[in-house]
Amino acid sequence: MIRVLVVDDEELVRSGLRLILEAAGDIAVVGEARDGAEAVSAVRRLRPEVVLMDVRMPGTDGLTAAGRLLTEPRPPKVIMLTTFDLDEYVHRALRLGAVGFLLKDTPPRELAAAVRTVADGQAMLSPSVTKRLIASYVDRAPSRAETARRQLATLTGREEDVIRALARGLSNAEIGRELRLTEATVKAHVSRVLAKLGLANRVQAAILVHDADLG
Repeated sequence: MIRVLVVDDEELVRSGLRLILEAAGDIAVVGEARDGAEAVSAVRRLRPEVVLMDVRMPGTDGLTAAGRLLTEPRPPKVIMLTTFDLDEYVHRALRLGAVGFLLKDTPPRELAAAVRTVADGQAMLSPSVTKRLIASYVDRAPSRAETARRQLATLTGREEDVIRALARGLSNAEIGRELRLTEATVKAHVSRVLAKLGLANRVQAAILVHDADLG
């Protein structure tokens, strides 16, 4: 079972998310929190694998809480819950290390699939949601673009193929089919690319590609 903590200041939203996730069969909601401060305490007490975190909450907001959680010795995977009118927060949260974004009206099947994806160590990079937000809110200043290109220049041709596909929101299996590699080989390439570039996760790798204006 994948252990999940749900964080939202609205009880109705928390209850709805719990019902959707627990109906999946392989996901257990181990706790709920009403704000970021409660979320940090709950994570330390309950040790969930995944945290679904609303961005805007009274008191300690989701962005502040995510920053604290991701510095924990064994940080959970954090997925931010957002709406398009909160897009200004996306870039900062991804750079902090959040592994994805979900809209609050995400269909139940996609919500459960996203939790499984991040629990498995992958980023939730939906081409229709997360990639669009990254592309819109990454600051592509010339100096940043040049720095990003210099970093990416350290990759081999195959590694660059993998990171470009990753930035398009493809899963390991999809990258493997496109590049004619086994899924295990793709996973090894992704791990090597992250280590070589000093990145924490696939989302940060995707941001780097967008910074370089190559995505």
